[in-house]
Amino acid sequence: MSKEKRSFFERLTGTVAVDGEEEAVKTTSKGGHGNEWLPEETDEGQLTVDVYQNGNEIVLQTMVAGVAPENLNISITRDMVTIKGRRDAPSNITNENYFNKELYWGSFSRTVLLPQEIEPEEAEATQRHGLLTLRLPKVDKEKVREIKVKVV
Repeated sequence: MSKEKRSFFERLTGTVAVDGEEEAVKTTSKGGHGNEWLPEETDEGQLTVDVYQNGNEIVLQTMVAGVAPENLNISITRDMVTIKGRRDAPSNITNENYFNKELYWGSFSRTVLLPQEIEPEEAEATQRHGLLTLRLPKVDKEKVREIKVKVV
């Protein structure tokens, strides 16, 4: 396998691309029964996002269910948004007690290049039922501000 970074889908499903084809890779944890599919790497997961415009703002939405607000870090510049966080797995359940384990636990991040410049100081973030919504007001390039000259 090459050293290039595998996609989130490849890490999630345990597949690797081999000469244009995908091949499943099965690994087991210590003490496992040989039937668990585990990712080979412990890289960060990548969030899926919806980005759309709504009047004078760009809206970015992503699911962060199960993530406490203090475990989210959102960085915004005029042309880019980065969301980082961590979803902690329940500690009271041992691996031997799972029948299925498909949810993603651990660190995740996503950087989105915006299609238009925004005003980072006026951005708002809200979370409802696990849906994180960022409202990013567009830069108004038509706005004109007149200033008076001061005599010093």
